[in-house]
Amino acid sequence: MPSIMANWGLRGLFSPLLPDPSTWHSRPEPAIALLGSLALLFIWYCYRVGTGQVAPATHPQGVPAEEGCPRRTLRGDAINQRLYRSLRDYAKRYSWSGMNRLHKGIRDQAHYQLGERMAIQKPTAFYLPDLPSAPYFPRESQRHDVEILELSFPAILREFEGIARDFEPGAPVPRGWMVNANPGWHSYYLYRQGECIAQNCRNCPWTYRALSALRTFINANCFGNACFNVLQPGTVIPGTYGPTNTRVRCHLGLKVPPGCELVVGGEPQCWSEGYCLLVDDSFLHTTAHNGKRAEKAGMRTEVEEDFK
Repeated sequence: MPSIMANWGLRGLFSPLLPDPSTWHSRPEPAIALLGSLALLFIWYCYRVGTGQVAPATHPQGVPAEEGCPRRTLRGDAINQRLYRSLRDYAKRYSWSGMNRLHKGIRDQAHYQLGERMAIQKPTAFYLPDLPSAPYFPRESQRHDVEILELSFPAILREFEGIARDFEPGAPVPRGWMVNANPGWHSYYLYRQGECIAQNCRNCPWTYRALSALRTFINANCFGNACFNVLQPGTVIPGTYGPTNTRVRCHLGLKVPPGCELVVGGEPQCWSEGYCLLVDDSFLHTTAHNGKRAEKAGMRTEVEEDFK
């Protein structure tokens, strides 16, 4: 009996299944195969993280109120799914850690959305956490693009004067222009919601070329816009929030009479003709032309750029 029990150890149980130890040889192939399998497993995991769809929450306040806005037709999950697809390419610039951050932002939108409560910063559509947060950004943060726009100022101003019209109350809106939520505010879009307005771009070829030369201009994304804006004297655009904190809006002043003011996050600024002003419009902002009705309208062009 003792001799039989001696064979019930682990070695005795598995010795028929194991090769003879005397035949073993130290070879690198098994270790290489194991490392290769782990690498493939990691790549597969990263692929799933990068391409998997997240089930976002429904946020009614993420739908803009403007008529004709492409985002207006989207509701709930649909709008966040489109935002995910639009932002995915940008997240890839920052490796897989950027993708994880984007996933976290979409997954936790219910936490970041503040409903009807007033706040100094409250994007209406998408908030990406952990981005630098400030109402205004220094010119150096987008130095290349700022220099291109300011060097192109004479050509842009000349093209603007070629399409500028008088916006008399009750008169038909000139071709290419549109009326915004406030009657005294008109826009002439070259890009709207990432879509090129071909005829308007053909009417402003030098401005179009300047936009094409920018490094960070969002020209294929639902947050990307480029337009001329006219604000009539006496018009005030009340406090509003932009759709996202993932972009920086660049205002290039074209014609700026006295009394034109922009307040972002409680900090007032004034436009200067021929110079760019960089703002994060996800902060509460108000725009006003405080001149009298008899004065000439305040005019400016603005280009939206994605945040780097």
